[in-house]
Amino acid sequence: MARYTGPKTRIARKFGEAVYGPDKYFERKKNPPGQHGVNRRKKTSEYGIQLKEKQKAKYTYGVLERQFANLFDKASRSKGITGEVLLQLLESRLDNVVFRLGIAPSRRAARQLVSHKHIMVNGELVNIPSYTLRVGDVISVRERSKSLEVITAALSGVNHNKFSWLEWEETIIGGKFLNVPLREEIPENIKEQLIVELYSKN
Repeated sequence: MARYTGPKTRIARKFGEAVYGPDKYFERKKNPPGQHGVNRRKKTSEYGIQLKEKQKAKYTYGVLERQFANLFDKASRSKGITGEVLLQLLESRLDNVVFRLGIAPSRRAARQLVSHKHIMVNGELVNIPSYTLRVGDVISVRERSKSLEVITAALSGVNHNKFSWLEWEETIIGGKFLNVPLREEIPENIKEQLIVELYSKN
């Protein structure tokens, strides 16, 4: 599966947020990248602000341009507020839920676990990170993968009750997708309305 493989800290500094999760290098140096990053005062246009918000969402969830455009198209044709539905679709991806359950330390690691056939949905192996979960689906770690160091390390000290729309089940090392999260249950600092405004110009 195609994915962004460039420098993560540089992207985080661009947005002023650790969009890929905890990053010790970003914490040391949060100013924008480049020689003049500290003193940069260039005014950003309305279009630039909207584009930046879309890029931030793409990098946060690890989605490439075509995938993101397809998700937006699906959201715009769905009932409800387009921006909120877009975020709900992103949150319903299998790789994101594996990350939210605490099975992986980051979405990037979660994508790798799914791609390498370590994750099951309703007892069946699924190796598509973008797989959209439905209410009632049960996500679990494959039996022979439960001792993987990346999984055991991620699970240590994790609060499995952090998200009310997911139900953790210790016996299967996984959980149940109870419902699509409401906007207030999604912690990402994304201004989805700016993304809607950007696409409305096309």
